[in-house]
Amino acid sequence: MAGAGSTWMPALPPRLPAGGGIAIPVSSPGCENAGMNKHTLLLALTMLGTACTSTAPATAPAAPATAQLRLATYNTSLYSDDTGGLIRELEGDSAHARKIAAVLQRVRPDLVLLNEFDFDEAHRAADLFQQRYLETAQAGGGEALRYPYRYLAPVNTGVPSGLDLDNNGSVGGKGRERGNDAWGYGLHPGQYGMLVLSRYPIDSAAVRSFQRLKWSTLPGAIRPLDPDTGKPFWNDAVWSQLRLSSKSHWDVPVRTPLGTVHVLASHPTPPVFDGREKRNAARNHDELRLWKEYLDGGDAPWLCDDQGRCGGLAADARFVIVGDLNNDPADGDGRHDAILELLEHPRVLRYPTPASPGGEQTSLAYAEKGIVRRGAPQHATGDFGPRSGTMRLDYVLPSTGFSYLDGGVFWPAAGTPEAAIADGSDHHLVWVDVR
Repeated sequence: MAGAGSTWMPALPPRLPAGGGIAIPVSSPGCENAGMNKHTLLLALTMLGTACTSTAPATAPAAPATAQLRLATYNTSLYSDDTGGLIRELEGDSAHARKIAAVLQRVRPDLVLLNEFDFDEAHRAADLFQQRYLETAQAGGGEALRYPYRYLAPVNTGVPSGLDLDNNGSVGGKGRERGNDAWGYGLHPGQYGMLVLSRYPIDSAAVRSFQRLKWSTLPGAIRPLDPDTGKPFWNDAVWSQLRLSSKSHWDVPVRTPLGTVHVLASHPTPPVFDGREKRNAARNHDELRLWKEYLDGGDAPWLCDDQGRCGGLAADARFVIVGDLNNDPADGDGRHDAILELLEHPRVLRYPTPASPGGEQTSLAYAEKGIVRRGAPQHATGDFGPRSGTMRLDYVLPSTGFSYLDGGVFWPAAGTPEAAIADGSDHHLVWVDVR
């Protein structure tokens, strides 16, 4: 049964910072059954139940006999509609950031991707979050938490494209119109950025980013059509320039006690907030398909990163796909086949679907009001309000070769002491332990 054996909250010893060389130093001292290979079977089970770089060390830390990793993803909602807004928030006393930090201190992941964390060129927001929030014990959290290594880089959100991407007859403008004509929707460059935090060294020279990969180069790319004319929504001149990734796609190799782990990080666009042409649904689908193509490996001469290196992930590489992927296997407006293809990819580990008591409680409360999930209520990872209800959008997908130990969603039941820190975002942290 999906979710069998999963728990929502770990109770492991505090994790201590690792030593070694630096990559990006912080500036302060249900079950995805192994036999499942058809979309319909997976759906049925789901229903049931600019970066700083420096030289990384030549070798990974020695592996203790009982080495294990806690891998996590968390959409933190630490963003602002104004340039520099997150910096100003963190320079003050942000109750929001304190809750996010408290959750991280409770779960204490070894590797974690933070989605919706605004990027700035000076990395000021990342510094502030580490120094003022993570390194200070928070109410409801745990001991202070320090990540010696991190990766962050520019993203497409809020970056002007110079094109009329929403086909409203003008380029740019104010508010949402400006955001719609950016390479990825955003009101300023860096909004809704990403941040990888790690206890272990990052191999900076080997990081790959696909921020500028053209959508049209993806084999079988879904080109949105105008439903009234049947013609492409974008003309050839625009289509040939469009970037696939709404933020970016990163392959961040981390040297862990279990060997190098490739953190495959992304945050595809939500499959909504568009028109009848469903351009965002198509983009979300193809952003997810990019990871499938990357895992398929091979020469793939079209699959070239921003550094000019082409091809997919090596066949023997260990990885974890992390992020708010904005696609539920059974519910919502996304093209579900894209996320199902990732869940059942032969290189992705099958393991009990992360679950939580809070997700189940909230999903069942919505069901009483007529908003019923097709997927298992305990597998939800976020509460998206009375129009959408709960959905499973956040994923931690380790590769085969790992052994699954435990996992869950940090979403305590209402009324418990832990629930006081769990409402810092509409998403909830998802974690998986492997060895």
